[in-house]
Amino acid sequence: MPFRLKPHKPYSFFIEHTERSGSKLFADQLHDQLAKETHRPIVLVCIGSDRSTGDSLGPLVGTFLEERSVRNIHVYGTLTKPVHALNLVETLHEVQTRFHRPLIIAIDACLGRLSSVGYIFFSEGPLAPGAGVQKELPSVGEYNIKAVVNVSGFMEMMILQNTRLHLVYELARFITDGFAEFDSRIGRLPQEEAAITRLRQSRDESKS
Repeated sequence: MPFRLKPHKPYSFFIEHTERSGSKLFADQLHDQLAKETHRPIVLVCIGSDRSTGDSLGPLVGTFLEERSVRNIHVYGTLTKPVHALNLVETLHEVQTRFHRPLIIAIDACLGRLSSVGYIFFSEGPLAPGAGVQKELPSVGEYNIKAVVNVSGFMEMMILQNTRLHLVYELARFITDGFAEFDSRIGRLPQEEAAITRLRQSRDESKS
């Protein structure tokens, strides 16, 4: 009897940046989704500009992660070298040239409903940067992370320009803490595997 395969439902998770132990929960989700892909280079493309308060989320995350010296994540987009509309295509070409089968995760600020301001959304699928401000740019990533920094409506560019830096800073810190925790976990994976192997060998020797 013929049957239909159920369509794949893309993964999606969201959390408010003020939630208690929220960064750890965020790291848990990153680990659950991405740990199986750690054989591939993990590349964060942090999109945004330091010339707009609301749009500075991506460069802030990139800068904070560089300061944390993450070992297993490659970061593009910082306050010093932001990734924005003018160099996005060039940056993506560099990533694809430098890495073999990179797992790209795009990070960007966005506007949304009032009830969503302060939330971080982690989803499977590419990010469409610039869509909220009517810019046509290439889609980015296999996963995307969006942080809602202000309310959408008319004059989005003006809204981004007048977004509170404190909120953007806190959202960027939240995302950074989650990725730093995730980085430390996947950095421990080889050691944990070695410890498990030694334990199994010890048990086998005791049985023989």
